Amino acid sequence: MTDIITAIRAINSNAEVTVSAEDINQIVWHKNTPVISNEDILAKQTELQAAEDAAVAQLATDKANVKAKLIAGEALTEAEADAIII
Repeated sequence: MTDIITAIRAINSNAEVTVSAEDINQIVWHKNTPVISNEDILAKQTELQAAEDAAVAQLATDKANVKAKLIAGEALTEAEADAIII
């Protein structure tokens, strides 16, 4: 799961903040960092997690395609070639 601070920094890369126990209700904003609503943080967290999940799924797909294409003697895409290395 994408953590709260990662979501906050995706919204405001200059945010100075601490979060206790990964609890959305225990955020302390430092040095006049503008407060970001819990709803915005949670939405960004969901967005980032979805992107991460999609990247993991794509890598798995690319790895599966590599074997089939190598057996069939077909050319690999760059992403599929990268999947071999990763």
